[in-house]
Amino acid sequence: MGRLAGFKYRDIIRKLKRLGFEFDRHAAGSHEIWRHSTTGNKATLPNHVGDMPEGTLRAILRTAQIDVDTFLNA
Repeated sequence: MGRLAGFKYRDIIRKLKRLGFEFDRHAAGSHEIWRHSTTGNKATLPNHVGDMPEGTLRAILRTAQIDVDTFLNA
């Protein structure tokens, strides 16, 4: 298991809020789009039960331009 394993949807949202992201809108299915208030960076998150797969979380962070260490320390 890597450093990004074991995060649930609520944990990810909590960290994104600390980093300045705000809910923007619902997307297709059970996905949500979160936008950074000053940079405009977007993150699309699936709202699913259970742990987020590590690869999915890495892709979300890459799209939102968030460093893994920054995310873990938020």
